[in-house]
Order: sequence, then C-alpha cells, then structure tokens
Amino acid sequence: MTSAKRSRPDQCPGVLRPWPADDGLLVRLRLPGGRVAYAALLRLMEIAEEFGDGAVHVTTRTNLQLRALPAAACGRLLPDEVEAALADTGLLPSRAHDVGRNILASPQTGLAGGRADLRPVVAELDRLLLADAELGTLSGRFLHVLDDGRGDVLDRSCDLGLVALDAERGQLRIGEHWGEVVRLPEAPARLVQLAREFLAVRGGGPQAPWHIRELPALLAPPQPADPELPQALAPLQYGPVPGGVHVPVPPMGLRRDHLRFLNASELVVTPWRGVLVPWESR
Repeated sequence: MTSAKRSRPDQCPGVLRPWPADDGLLVRLRLPGGRVAYAALLRLMEIAEEFGDGAVHVTTRTNLQLRALPAAACGRLLPDEVEAALADTGLLPSRAHDVGRNILASPQTGLAGGRADLRPVVAELDRLLLADAELGTLSGRFLHVLDDGRGDVLDRSCDLGLVALDAERGQLRIGEHWGEVVRLPEAPARLVQLAREFLAVRGGGPQAPWHIRELPALLAPPQPADPELPQALAPLQYGPVPGGVHVPVPPMGLRRDHLRFLNASELVVTPWRGVLVPWESR
C-alpha cells in the first residue's frame, strides 16, 4: 500500500478547469477507450487554429489536449466562446464529469485480435459514470484500464481495471491487486460500485487520496491472479497493424496537414502517442 501526503486537491486539467501553462491555458478532453469521431477531431483542429497553438495534442492516457488558449478576464478560465466551441464538439457530454472519465482500453479491441470486444464494456462504463453525479468528483488522475486479453495495456498502472480471460469473463484490477472474476457484461456495474466505495472511504479536503493505492486499507480482499491472464505485450508498432494503420503523432501535435492520413469516420488514440486508423471505418 502506497501512501502520499497531499497538500492540495487534484488539479488535473479539463475544459472547465484549464491549466495555466507558460504558453497559455491548457485543456484536456477525455476520450473513453481513446475513440473519437473524425468530425470532432476536425472541429478541435479548427478551435486550435483559431484560439490556440494550431495543434491537437495527445496524451499517454489516450486523451486530447489543446494548448496556448486565451484566458477570460479572471485569468484562470476560458472565455465563454472558447468553452462553448469545445462543448459543441460533443466531447464534453457532462460538465459534472469534465475530469472524471479516464478510461483507457486496448486500442485494437473489436477491430482485430484480443479475447473479447471490450467496446460495449467501455461504452457502458462511461454511461454509468455519466449517470452518477457523485462520480464526477473522482480525481482527474483516477484511471480505469481495460485490457481485452491481448496484454497490450496490462502493464499500465490503474485505479480500477479489467483483463479479459475469454469472450465472456474477465478479472478485475483494484489498485495494485487482482479482484474477482466477473462476466464481462457485469464488469461496468462492479467497477462503478468500487469507484463509489473509494469515494466513500477517501474522505474530503485537500489531503484526500487521488488513487486507490493510497488508501490506508484495501478496498476489497485481494484475489489470486487467474492462470488464464495474458503476458504483457510490447507497445503497438507504427504502420500497418491488424485492424488498421497506427500513425505516430509528432511531438508538436497533430496539425491540419496530418488529417489527410486519418481518413476514417472514427479514430482511436493510443497510449503510445499515436492514432489508430481502423480499416473498417475508412
């Protein structure tokens, strides 16, 4: 069990809680499972060009960021027109859950390989998170990691997670420990229940834990690792891969001339600073 002495609440950025960087305000938009419609990405690019540094940046948690945005008169919030433009992309479905929807999943799930298609699990988990206003108070650093059994995100630390054992079952991850084996359709509700339990025991105030591993006691009894768990897989290579093409994102972010390589109706941001362009949506 890891302890951390906090002196302030989490300040991980969102849209409604920008981070004041040296070049202007930085905002982060959550993408459950890394999935984003091309139309939403294009609109973000237009916003970045009009108000920011002209690029859309990606994170290792498969989220998107805009940088160098202007501040309103108060100095810490976006001007109303910028906030409204970001909301119009559809990537801020709930103001109450601006920072509390961090769901990282195997990028190729449902496209190629893996033991199970976890896209329905991601969608249901996100729906349940959005349906509970209290869960919007989760730290912006609280992370769900869902591995479809191929092992590609198995080595990512998380607060809560799931690893598929086959097409019907998966084993939960709870902080640094393994949880029970559940049927995949039941996993989102169980993960949300555990997130609620975390909020109930973490307390309040600036010293409240951000992560499950920081709790003074286990959230649930640890379970042995299932023998069917996969081995960790190396990061996805760039170039043609099963299910699509993995395109690297330059260090300075995506710019308009990069969009011609991302010609698909839906894209998947990957944990390796890339974008997967699925064959099926081209």
